[in-house]
Amino acid sequence: MPGMVVFGRRWGIASDDLVFPGSFELFIRRGVLHSYLVGLLVVLALIILSLCAIVYVSAQGTITNPGPRRSMPALVYLRALLYLPELVWACLGAVWVSDDSKGCDPATVGAVIAAVVASWIILLFTGIGVVFVFDPLGDPRPQPPTMEPLGVRDLQSSEGSQFLSTARSLAVKVWESRLRLLCCCLPQDESHRAAFSSIAQLFSSFFSDTDLVPSDIAAGLALLHQEQDKMEKSRDPEVIVSHSPSSPIGEDLETELEKAAHCMQFAAAAYGWPLYIYSNPLTGPCKLSGDCCRSRAAEYEIVGGDHLGCHFSSILQSTGLQYRDFIHVSFHNQIYEIPFYVALDHKREAVLVAVRGTLSLKDVLTDLSAECENLPIEGVSGACYAHKGICQAASYIYKKLVNDGILNQAFSIAPEYKLVITGHSLGAGAASVLAILLRNSFPTLQCYAFSPPGGLLSKALADYSKDFVISVVLGKDLVPRLSIPNMEDLKRRILKIVSNCNKPKYRILLQGCWYELFGGDPDDFPTEMDNRREEELGQLFTLKQLMETSRVDLFFRFFFLQHFKNS
Repeated sequence: MPGMVVFGRRWGIASDDLVFPGSFELFIRRGVLHSYLVGLLVVLALIILSLCAIVYVSAQGTITNPGPRRSMPALVYLRALLYLPELVWACLGAVWVSDDSKGCDPATVGAVIAAVVASWIILLFTGIGVVFVFDPLGDPRPQPPTMEPLGVRDLQSSEGSQFLSTARSLAVKVWESRLRLLCCCLPQDESHRAAFSSIAQLFSSFFSDTDLVPSDIAAGLALLHQEQDKMEKSRDPEVIVSHSPSSPIGEDLETELEKAAHCMQFAAAAYGWPLYIYSNPLTGPCKLSGDCCRSRAAEYEIVGGDHLGCHFSSILQSTGLQYRDFIHVSFHNQIYEIPFYVALDHKREAVLVAVRGTLSLKDVLTDLSAECENLPIEGVSGACYAHKGICQAASYIYKKLVNDGILNQAFSIAPEYKLVITGHSLGAGAASVLAILLRNSFPTLQCYAFSPPGGLLSKALADYSKDFVISVVLGKDLVPRLSIPNMEDLKRRILKIVSNCNKPKYRILLQGCWYELFGGDPDDFPTEMDNRREEELGQLFTLKQLMETSRVDLFFRFFFLQHFKNS
């Protein structure tokens, strides 16, 4: 007595009545704690055995020979079932360790806490891994047609093609959802939705005829890198020419490179303060800090994206030009609309147009819009096509320069100057297309494109631009070689080399990582496929086209493939 008052009311128990209930609960909890550890050990033993079996089976066979791994789905099901008791034990452990553990063995409590924390970490990473490897297109797989009367097959001859059409539509929707999730910070307006749809169709068509997972691609790239290094070691040194094949007559390579180096500083300056700070990490911030917040709106015209003036200040520092030398500076950035500036280069007596390269997520979407777009040019015969995203970006700049009178303003100040266009990466591609659009109006213009994207122009336009577009590519730069035909060729080469390699994937990845990090001699593996493997790969690679035929034809082709595999 008296009755204990808690939670705002009196209860029928006194404060000295908790000795026996507390002691009983403490005894029970110590016994349960030991039982929990025994159960935990049993669950962990089963999990360890299943993981050992998974590791052993997964290491068998090769990338294209999954036969020795046919028992893997059953092991995955077993491991998934073991997640249930593991989750229950993790929850029980979390409840027990959250209560007062006084009187318990500290070592036992510490073991429980460690086991609970480890279990929850493993469950968390497992959930994240499932999200990453989940394939929304994993369910719809075309099934081989069964034997049916000829009349039924005739009535259902379009069923296979309808199924493939549905699967392709689903693939496009899945890629659109992935792009929207990746670009969730961008406004979901009509232009962005159109870009997402275009890129999704490109990605879905590229990956539709293969069954490679990301680790297969990584292994194939590792093998290809080592194969290329072996070929380079056995190749004769390249011959250095004294003149660039596309250089104007009478000018040597050194003079042309000097002009290109001069234009490169303007192309690099178009990136604004990020590249300037990266190039000058110690002095850059100090040089820009005094100019970033200074207002000079009356001295030049700036459009969009440079509220503090840091971009323009970095351009001034990089180029060495004066405020009065700039005609127009635009940092406006949207899909198919990229920043550029127009300035007077008195040293080379040129009106210079510099276009910025990829620096934002919107620029990446412009890069990935790699479909062909018609670009008719007067006086050019043949198919005239260009990269869709870059073509639209160049058209945007063209309208600004011509329709807004920016070039007229520049040449009214310096009528004797010539027009020079330059850019790097995405800016190089836009500069090249822009030069083609302006060529008829400015016959003497020159374009210096630094690492322009591959697959930029059709052959007719590429031949037409040889006289006034000079491309500069440094070493093994990826961007100038990144085109849809090259990606298709890379895909075929990956399929060939992983099909021809007789090593398990884990060994390829481990040796590839070691080679990339520490170098050494390339791994010794076959580089050419024998005739039978080449024929089999060709049959598998054209399966997508075969399945678009009628169901009757599909049945006989399927029967042929089965017979071919069994033989």
